[in-house]
Amino acid sequence: MRHSAAWCARWEKCDVEIEGDVAAQQGIRFNLFQLWSTYDGSDERLNIGPKGFTGEKYGGAAYYDTEGYCFPMFLATASPEIALSLLKFRFNILDKAKENAARIGMKGALYPMVTFDGEECHNEWEITFEEIHRNAAIIHAIYNYTCYTGDESYIRDYGIHVMVEVARFWACRTSYNPQKDCYMLLGVTGPNEYDNNVNNNFLTNYMAKWCIEYALKYVEKFAYPLPAEEAQHWHEVASKMYLNYNEETKLFMQQDGFMDKELIPAAQIPEEELPLCKHWSWDRILRSCFIKQADVILAFYYFPHRFTLEQKQANFRFYEPFTVHESSLSPSMYSTVASACGFSDDAYRLYQRAARLDLDNFNADTEDGLHITSMAGSWIALAHGFAGMDYQRGVLAFNPRCPQHWKQLKMRLVYRGRLLEICFNSHSFHCELLAGSPLQIEVNGVSLNVETSRDYPLS
Repeated sequence: MRHSAAWCARWEKCDVEIEGDVAAQQGIRFNLFQLWSTYDGSDERLNIGPKGFTGEKYGGAAYYDTEGYCFPMFLATASPEIALSLLKFRFNILDKAKENAARIGMKGALYPMVTFDGEECHNEWEITFEEIHRNAAIIHAIYNYTCYTGDESYIRDYGIHVMVEVARFWACRTSYNPQKDCYMLLGVTGPNEYDNNVNNNFLTNYMAKWCIEYALKYVEKFAYPLPAEEAQHWHEVASKMYLNYNEETKLFMQQDGFMDKELIPAAQIPEEELPLCKHWSWDRILRSCFIKQADVILAFYYFPHRFTLEQKQANFRFYEPFTVHESSLSPSMYSTVASACGFSDDAYRLYQRAARLDLDNFNADTEDGLHITSMAGSWIALAHGFAGMDYQRGVLAFNPRCPQHWKQLKMRLVYRGRLLEICFNSHSFHCELLAGSPLQIEVNGVSLNVETSRDYPLS
């Protein structure tokens, strides 16, 4: 009875209903069940392993998948305490992250790529010491929590220390180029692990710049004792961070030299040679243009308001044809951004791959265990993609884009002490307040006051 009651309480807050697509419905409910079977937030010493308890690969260690993929789902489908447990896990290992940075001659904190208790457990140099955008994902989780809850007390009491040490690392890790009068990040591996030890990965540079600016905002707000000389240097690094952008094509370069590669669409790879990681040598993969997972595209998910629709569309059209999606983390991010671009067919195709990755064994590796952390990405593709949920501007907003052949999509959300149920199709959007006080939301830019329930026509 207690077991049934606990699951009823979970489903009451997180359930998703998709009418008109049995496969899509089965995929998301299977994924939510696995996620809530893996983590409940009751112990801040624990985190979420990419395989959960379903396989021994990755050994149950924590990756940045938690902040990049799982955190938004737990934040919006449970009480804030669960998300806080994930944030405090990183705060509690801050000293070891500082030790990790010191080992490679850096100031500040470098959070481990793989860990149980803060100690770095990864041993491939191009990942361990170069895939450093993980630092930014941890800060973005703090940002997500603060935007969603409206509560800055976590930053004041805990997060500011993490933010300062991560910013300190970024400022130290950059290299100044006097010819271009800018700061660069050399010798990094971006999210696309099929291209390592590169210079100026766009996502890494952009997130480093943002992390420094975000830390400076709260250093000033909470009067954090940062030396004036250091603060000035941070301002300079952030303002002069190198971001390789082509105004004519609207493309952000994934990294220096990407355009020097032979640009062949992934559709031209013979099927018998896929997946590349099982058929090609690493030398061949690294020289190719093929992208393992979302890289530049991640910036548009993390910061939907900082880029224009034209930029999002141009970069999606350019990078997706080179992407082989051989990371389980890739399809959901591309689906989410495809929704924002108005590319409904791509959004649906990639959502199905994300939602049914294990049920249909798309990557031919389900026998090693389920892809627990990437399962949260399928929820992101629904909430932030099809529902167009956004909370970065201080108001809960939706820009719904329901797949045409779905009768409707219904989701439950926990938001600032309220339980909401949103329901929409291609014609109308409905929001019902199931518990809590009235609130203002936005639908397609129109402000609505929700007291019990509210409808909004979409066409």
